Amino acid sequence: MAAGAWIVDVGDADFEREVVERSRTVPVVVDFWAPWCGPCRALGPVLERLATEHAGAFVLAKVDIDGSPEVAAAYRIQSIPLVKGFRDGVPVAEFLGAQPEAQVRRFLTMVLPSENDDAVRAAAGLAARGDAPAAERTLRDVLQQEPRHPGALLGLAELLAARSEDAEALTLLERVSPSSPQSAAADKLAAELRTRVDVVGDEATLRQRVAMNLEDPDARLQLGRFLASRGKYADALAELLEAVRRDKDHADGAARKAMLDVFAVLGNDDPLTDRFRGELAKALFR
Repeated sequence: MAAGAWIVDVGDADFEREVVERSRTVPVVVDFWAPWCGPCRALGPVLERLATEHAGAFVLAKVDIDGSPEVAAAYRIQSIPLVKGFRDGVPVAEFLGAQPEAQVRRFLTMVLPSENDDAVRAAAGLAARGDAPAAERTLRDVLQQEPRHPGALLGLAELLAARSEDAEALTLLERVSPSSPQSAAADKLAAELRTRVDVVGDEATLRQRVAMNLEDPDARLQLGRFLASRGKYADALAELLEAVRRDKDHADGAARKAMLDVFAVLGNDDPLTDRFRGELAKALFR
């Protein structure tokens, strides 16, 4: 890779591609600056020298905020120089103002992958090639050294979920920090696992139980959870909503919680989420 590829000028048109998406494969350090900013002119050469020194370990993206108003607004840039480090599509560290080189180097240690990060990536490669046992050993080794490593927690939970060891997988996911880049994926997986944990019975029997007592919230709750576990989300949400309408506090609000889990699995943009979220709000606050 040529040195020029490690230092790039980025603006509104290509920020998503050159920073957010690129950071999924290599860390990206973003220097928000402007030509009229004296401290920016002092900090810029330090960042460029370190980018060259690290020879591709990270990409330095320089964003002139005067020429990139959309990015500046999106990231609420009020003071410069501001430097943000991106990994896996999200900012993971930042500092404000012209800092001495020693401080900038400390900042880079928070952005660049650690040995454990590299091990987690290696485990993902092993899993992708079908060697789940080796991937699991690698991830468990990482967690021995760093018990709250979010990538290792998520990766191991995914392996366990694939073989239906849901209880241990959920325990791991609970340890993923809400501020980590893996948080959204961990929340979605946890919601998916909760829809199938402790689900019992069969659809025909559960539907018969509902038919025998249409006002029984527990019958509808159990049917809704069963349907969700089979991926029949529209029918599941309909039954769970009826359970909420009959008794929103039944089993400590279990039907409402089950609906929220289905929303998390489907995502905010799914039409079912949009439709049933509104219906749930009406049922809760009528």
